[in-house]
Amino acid sequence: MRDKADNSDFAALFTPFCLAGKTLRNRITHASITTLSTPEGRVTDREVLYHANRAAGGVALSVTEPLGMMRHQARMPRIQVWRQDDFDGLKRFAGAVESQDCRLIGQIQDAGRGRHFPGRNPEAIGASALPDDLSWTVPRPLASVEISELIEQIAESASHLKDCGFSGVEISAGHGHLFHQFLSPHANRREDEYGGDWNGRTRFVAELVVALRAACGVDFIVGLKLPCDDGVDGSIRPSEAAIIADRLTVPRNVDYVCFAGGSHARTLEMHTPDRHGPTMPYMDVIKQLQRNANGVPVMALGRITDPAEADGILARDDAQLISLGRPLIADPAWPKKAQSGRSWDIRYCLSCNTCWGTIVTQQVPIACVNNPRVALPDETDFWPKPTDTPKRVAVVGAGIAGMEAAWVAAARGHDVTVFGASADIGGKAWWREKLPGGETVSSIYDYQTVAAERAGVKFILGREVTCGDLIEHRSDSVILATGSIMIRPDWLPDDVYAEGWVVDLRTSMTEVLRHNGLQSGNVDPGTVVIYDTDHTEGVYAAAEALKARFARTVIVTPRDTIATDVPMVNRQGILRRMAEQHIEVVHLAEPIWNDSVADGKLDLVNIYNGDVKPVDDLAMLTYASPREPNDALLYPLQQAGYSVISVGDARAPQEMLYATASGHEAGNAV
Repeated sequence: MRDKADNSDFAALFTPFCLAGKTLRNRITHASITTLSTPEGRVTDREVLYHANRAAGGVALSVTEPLGMMRHQARMPRIQVWRQDDFDGLKRFAGAVESQDCRLIGQIQDAGRGRHFPGRNPEAIGASALPDDLSWTVPRPLASVEISELIEQIAESASHLKDCGFSGVEISAGHGHLFHQFLSPHANRREDEYGGDWNGRTRFVAELVVALRAACGVDFIVGLKLPCDDGVDGSIRPSEAAIIADRLTVPRNVDYVCFAGGSHARTLEMHTPDRHGPTMPYMDVIKQLQRNANGVPVMALGRITDPAEADGILARDDAQLISLGRPLIADPAWPKKAQSGRSWDIRYCLSCNTCWGTIVTQQVPIACVNNPRVALPDETDFWPKPTDTPKRVAVVGAGIAGMEAAWVAAARGHDVTVFGASADIGGKAWWREKLPGGETVSSIYDYQTVAAERAGVKFILGREVTCGDLIEHRSDSVILATGSIMIRPDWLPDDVYAEGWVVDLRTSMTEVLRHNGLQSGNVDPGTVVIYDTDHTEGVYAAAEALKARFARTVIVTPRDTIATDVPMVNRQGILRRMAEQHIEVVHLAEPIWNDSVADGKLDLVNIYNGDVKPVDDLAMLTYASPREPNDALLYPLQQAGYSVISVGDARAPQEMLYATASGHEAGNAV
């Protein structure tokens, strides 16, 4: 948890800057983030609010999600700028942001052959007829005349944005998208003027910049996002990135350059670095590439989450601007709080990529574990409004769902008491924080704890609460946040389950952690077997932790792969780590329980052909399965006449996003 006494002014971070003659009040910019708020291709209130809220929170420049700047993008759920039929909407969008001293920048992007979803895109365009490394989509190569037409369409659309009040545009030529594909020797095998050598491969982007300047003038910001390292051999690694940066910035006709990592390949995980890697993973290469930017201001990007980190980058002149994406989803008031000495009050980004999962995997508008109010009118620096009817409220459960409900209800003026069976706040998030990649999880309940203390929440922790206890408490309302229980797998006999010979993974890991087993330094020579039908990322973090404690770790699943409930951008990292750490995965199989298990022998049997894979040195057997609500108190409380609101897993077992969202809703509804 950050120091509540932090009064730093972060002088470098809040020094004004100038781009294309336009003053930025500070060095903080909002990176382009797809929000899926414009399904009909027109400006919506939600999209306007999303960016206006971040302008109100102190951002100096905000880059939109990719816009429809070309005619072939007509069916995409983007604001269709090229049609020029929503002038009032775009003008309203620009006015809502620019009126708060924040420059609004429209992003130019096309995925080309890149695709996040299963299946192939028959309408994909690209540099060459070569397959996308993830979906195997083979694009239709663009003819030279088509490239010229696209450049003309983009320039006309950018000019329209300027007429509507936008301050500029950003060309997204990183992340494996269309322009990146033209830059990459791996994706561009053309032999015409748009391929062959570096002059050819950079020509599309170079000509686009010239056209934008001609259409929009020198007082219009033109930014350029380039790859710093896409991680693909034969493509664009740092040495190639240096060549590209030099060629595209030497004319000095762009106003800033931003470097991004990853591609549409096994390196997609570099696109939005998660919490299993270091903070600021691109900074070393960004510092090197700054020397190739020909004096063009450089915008630092990539898991920069803390104001002190950002200020340090600027103070060392490692970059001139800071680009934040996910941290500003988590807290749009990040700049405002940092500048006013309230870093302790920031709802910090977990780098969990739940936001990426909502828009890409679930295809719903963007959401955040640590911000249940994304794009709502009162989102920025939210604090609940007082209730007219204060109540006595009991919250049963001190996990993140219960804590979210508790602080919100108390902030509204209710008399709130939290009852927790554990002496620790955090629930299942507490043990997740102790496992690999979990250190940021504590920021959820750290913030909730500070907010609860500020709002006057009382705590009774370290003992199970009964229906009688709650009746004695004389609550007006009860919020039930008692979590969930992993369902016993069918292969595990009832008596074995009842006697606790084999317990679920959360219980297993809690016991291991309680006995300091992961820090003992002693390696058990036996094998751990995890039966996995849960397929969420905590299972694989536990597997990593157990691999450090036991000689061998095996994950067995009846599915054909693992991590199926994890967004692709994170799933790739899981698959890589399992392989690198030699954590074995047995697919399409289940354990068979028999008397030999007591002797440390377990058979893993293929669910289709019956083939057996024996484990002869079993040291630990556990399971991670779908969960059922732990709602034993619900019916007795309802019978006693109480108004009960169930939240989090106690209502419907899901991921952390649902826990904070349902808790927040309950705190406002009680």
